[in-house]
Amino acid sequence: MTELYAYTDGACSGNPGPGGWGVLLQAKDGDTVVKERELSGGAAQTTNNQMEMMAAITALETLTQPTKITIVTDSTYVKNGVTGWIFGWKKNGWKTAAKKPVKNAELWQRLDAAQARHDITWEWVKGHAGHPENERADELARAGMKPFKSG
Repeated sequence: MTELYAYTDGACSGNPGPGGWGVLLQAKDGDTVVKERELSGGAAQTTNNQMEMMAAITALETLTQPTKITIVTDSTYVKNGVTGWIFGWKKNGWKTAAKKPVKNAELWQRLDAAQARHDITWEWVKGHAGHPENERADELARAGMKPFKSG
C-alpha cells in the first residue's frame, strides 16, 4: 500500500529576515519511493516559525483531494501547536491562556483549515541530525530563501 509523506522545513537568515520553506513530498510503498515532488518558496521579511508553518501549509494545500498523510517536521512549534495548543486558542477566540493574541494567528488558521480535509499523522524529527529527507527539505528551504537574501 502506498503511503504519503511530507518532509517540511523552514529557514531564516536573521529572525526576522529573509526566509524560505521547503517540502519534500514522497509516495512510498514500504521503504521504496514511488513518486516524489519538491516544493519551495520564501519571503523577504519573515520568521523561522512562519516559514516552518508555510512548509506544512503548502504541503497540505498542494493535495487536491482528502489524503492520509504523515507530515514530518523538525519544528516543535508546528507539531505542538497543531496537535495541542491550537484547540485552546480556537476555544479562546485565538487568544493565549494569558489572553494575548496568538502569534501567527492567520497562519495557524490557514494550517487548521488545510489540515481539516486530511487524515494527518504528525511526526517530529531532530533537525540537522542526518535524516536524509529532513536534510533535503532544509536544502529546499534554503533555496526558497535565496532570492530574498542580499549579497
